[in-house]
Parts: sequence; structure tokens; C-alpha cells
Amino acid sequence: MKKTLRKIALTITIVLSLTVVAFSQAKKPTIMVVPSDVWCNTNGYMMEFDNQGTKVKLPDYKKALQENADLLLVISKINELMATRGFPLKNLESALKTLENNAAEDAMTTSKSGAELSESPVDKLKNVAKADIWIQMTWTVNTTGPMKSVTFNLQGLDAYTDKQIAGASGTGNQLLGAALPVMLETAVLSYLDNFNVQLQSHFDDLFANGREIILRIRKWDSFDGDLESQYGGEELGTQIEKWVSDNTVQNRFSTSDASENRMLFEQVRIPLYDANNKAVDARGWARGLQKYLKDTYKIDSKLTMKGLGQATLTVGEK
Repeated sequence: MKKTLRKIALTITIVLSLTVVAFSQAKKPTIMVVPSDVWCNTNGYMMEFDNQGTKVKLPDYKKALQENADLLLVISKINELMATRGFPLKNLESALKTLENNAAEDAMTTSKSGAELSESPVDKLKNVAKADIWIQMTWTVNTTGPMKSVTFNLQGLDAYTDKQIAGASGTGNQLLGAALPVMLETAVLSYLDNFNVQLQSHFDDLFANGREIILRIRKWDSFDGDLESQYGGEELGTQIEKWVSDNTVQNRFSTSDASENRMLFEQVRIPLYDANNKAVDARGWARGLQKYLKDTYKIDSKLTMKGLGQATLTVGEK
């Protein structure tokens, strides 16, 4: 009986050890921590962006980092807590500096005939950071006499779709004379592991079923033809749809709109990694379609992006 119990105990120990090793070796999503839009708006760190004539308010991360020391402390503490749990992190300040180095790029891209498509400053930042998930952080400090506590809210957002895929919120214990990072750690610790499980579960789904993006097809007015014109014995739109089907995970996508001038593909699932284990993003994937149209039908096209997850291919010229 004792031998049987020892064997069972040994088996359980081995299984648990293998599970821990497997989890530690599993690919983790790359993450970047940013202050939430609510926090930026409350503290006066917003900017206006002209999106083709429409004024849009966006968070001004650079100004917030330069002027608010608490923000640096909060981001540093969350980065530290996530790193100890094996989640690779992208640094917001470093990503902004890289973005500044690319400032020579125009905010607007134009075709050779002068047509325009826009990309917001936050979209540009996402393209530079290349994080799988953004953690939006909101916090407030509560004061009761000499005692202080922190109320926080963490939102894990898929950087490609902006969908919330994880969340945690709560209020820490009241502490006497504690610094902000200490109060934050006290408040967050009991929630963080479950939050990370949600992040990892979402990433595992991406790994198994592909990353979700949106693909738009348009045509320039200068294009001699349209998406219903015949190419290779079928309409151009049909040829494009076949390529999308052949190059998505388990042929998963939805054609939401199709006409002679435009097509819209939603819930397009693209591989997370290619055959060389290199990360695949919407831009790289859509370039495959761009190359296919050029090589097969001699059709030039211009590829533009909105954030990481929305690709627009405009056929007819570059």
C-alpha cells in the first residue's frame, strides 16, 4: 500500500513538474503598458488629431511621460510585476522615441495621383511598438487622514482589434505613509495572476486559430477596370477572395461587403507565425496579396494601414 501511494505521489509530482515547465516555455504575448484615455483626459494629457477634416481627441503619451513622474513609477511597477511572471514587455517611452526617429514620414500618405489615406498618431505608435496586447492603466489615490490607498483598473486590449480580452480592478488596503508604487503593488498583486491567465488564454487562442484582422479592398479612380472585371477567367473580386481563403487559418474570414468598387473582409484570421517562426502582422500578410496581384495580373496597388489590424489595399496604382 505504501509503495502504491509513493508511486502515485511520484507520478503526480512528475506531471506537475512537466506542467510547470511547459507553461514556462510557452510563448507569451508581448505587452505594452499605457495610461488609459480616461486617465489622460482627467489629467490634461490629450491632443487633437485632424482625421480627414474631423477633429479627434487622442492621448498625448509623450507629454504625460515628460510631466507626470507618477506615471513613470506606475508603468515601471506594472512592468516589473509582469516581467517576474515571464511576460515580455515593450516600453512606452522607448517606443515613442523610435516613433520620433521616424517623424520624417508624413502623417498622410498619398497615391501618385494625390489621393489620401490617413493614419493617426496612436496607430503609428502601435506599428512601432508591435505589441500583441496593450494594458491600459487607470488609478486614483484615496486619502483618509494620514492613511492612503490606491484604486486601480487594468484593461488588456488586443492591439490588433482593440477588443478587451482581460480585466482587473480593485482597491488596496489603506497604508500609512506608503509610496505610490508600494500602494499599487499591494492593490494589484491579488488580482494579477488571474489577469495574466486571461491574457495567456487569449494569446493561446491566437496561436491556435490565428490573429484577427480586417482587410479592405478599394480601387483608385485611375484604375482601368473594377473589382468585377475579368481576370484569369473570373472577376477580380473573386480572385482576391480565393487568395484570402487560401491564406487564412482554417479558411476563416467573413466577406461583409463586395461591389465593383470595394470589398470588406472581417474576422480574417491570419497565422501568428510563419514557417520560420517569425511573427506575422497584417501589413506583412497583406503584402502577400499585393505581390499576388502584381505577379499574376500585373495590377499595381497601394497598401496602407490603420493601427496593426486594419489593412487597406487600393488597386490600380501605387
